[in-house]
Amino acid sequence: MADFKTHVTVAAAISAPLAVSAFIFGIADIRATVLYILAGTLGGMLPDIDADESIAIRIVFRLFAALFAGLSLVVWLDKMIYWHLLALAIASYFLIRFPVQWLFEKLTVHRGALHSLLANLLFSAVAVPIAYHVLALDAQTAWGIGGFIFLGATIHLMLDEIYSIELSGLRVKRSFGTALKVTDWGEPLATVVFVIGCGVGYWLSPSPTTWLEIFAAMVS
Repeated sequence: MADFKTHVTVAAAISAPLAVSAFIFGIADIRATVLYILAGTLGGMLPDIDADESIAIRIVFRLFAALFAGLSLVVWLDKMIYWHLLALAIASYFLIRFPVQWLFEKLTVHRGALHSLLANLLFSAVAVPIAYHVLALDAQTAWGIGGFIFLGATIHLMLDEIYSIELSGLRVKRSFGTALKVTDWGEPLATVVFVIGCGVGYWLSPSPTTWLEIFAAMVS
């Protein structure tokens, strides 16, 4: 299995030229280009959030905790006095950072359902509506972020499979086939939840019409 540094480096190295190409061809502006690179790099970490001691889970839950704290500030800004608002934001951060993360660690198994292509789709299905509704980005940028997250996460799975083969001795390790899979069929409940999550995420997302038109123009 590839390590954290390898996952992040390769995901960033592939995402960056693709994002810059989108800028060169007028598909993305400077802000979107930077966001796409960051999204691809973040995607390269996401499959390892099911590893309890990984760097990825700490980074991701800190980001979500900060986002949740920020949302609590926005929602209650005009309804609370400032020191109550500050206390709420701090409590919101620590709620996600510790109890929710602890529960997540107890419910997940490394290289389980979260280490799959279906999970990658779920990551994207969560990212797009957050980018559009919460961060107030336009539909094209939101879908671009979702696409780059899927790309980075899929690169992660491919690297894990590549590292499952010892080229020097042409020996396949026991971990081969546990990373790059459609889903973990041994966890049917998780698979159903992920499919439902993808459906809800798509329903909450803006129309992908702009990207469909871009792809249609590219192949025509």
